[in-house]
Amino acid sequence: MDLDLTGKLALVSGSTRGLGFASVAGLAQMGAAVIINGRDDAAVTQAMAKISQSSPSAKLHGAVFDLGSAEGCAALVAQFPEVDILVNNLGFYEPKAFFDIEDGDWMRMFEVNVMSAVRLTRHYLKRMLDHKQWGRVVFVSSESGIYVPKEMVHYGFSKAALLYIARGAAEQTKSTGITVNSVLPGPTWVELTSARLSARAEAMGTSVEDLVARTFSERRPGSLLQRYAKPEEIANLICYLCSKASSATNGAALRADGGIVTNPF
Repeated sequence: MDLDLTGKLALVSGSTRGLGFASVAGLAQMGAAVIINGRDDAAVTQAMAKISQSSPSAKLHGAVFDLGSAEGCAALVAQFPEVDILVNNLGFYEPKAFFDIEDGDWMRMFEVNVMSAVRLTRHYLKRMLDHKQWGRVVFVSSESGIYVPKEMVHYGFSKAALLYIARGAAEQTKSTGITVNSVLPGPTWVELTSARLSARAEAMGTSVEDLVARTFSERRPGSLLQRYAKPEEIANLICYLCSKASSATNGAALRADGGIVTNPF
């Protein structure tokens, strides 16, 4: 199985922590030069230092841009006009009751989670196709794009949109060495999870342990994994899709949701 990405340049949006960091670290271990993106210079520098420790020979580039805006995307592609691998990871979620989601909440979710991926893919996929040789684009969607969460409908909407955009982009790649796929993670324990659960537990008068248990007994009872995934477990699938070994996988939506989505297809 050819997982060697030596000579390839990879961009992972939102990659200073969590799933994005795990993905960019994995790609660096596979030999790719990587572009680490975040809004904060210190966070980007820290992420680069961590990857240098695990992959001393890795070629690293920092990209301090807010890709949740058109201006940030334009500035990034001006600095890095071409990449071989694009992972559209940038995104956020916020639990909020449907009737409390205001227009601004909808627009911000759309701008960050959806339009960042649209803008980057529109630019980089076109460049890949101009060469008609090789390239990889991966959209990080979510099980919430199918199993719509009633506690954050706007988030589910944004992740469902990514599935359609990814498939439409894949249709542009016929008879090329370029692929476009989606990955659908389930609940994943990242750096911010503990703080978020602690705040919710305090507000609800309960414990973090209780909220974790209720995640799989109430919110996601269909989970077969019955635990939070580790970022590296999801990144393994993302990195595989970025490799040469995944050449026959195109236009697909691959689930790493722990079995939450019951549809087998």
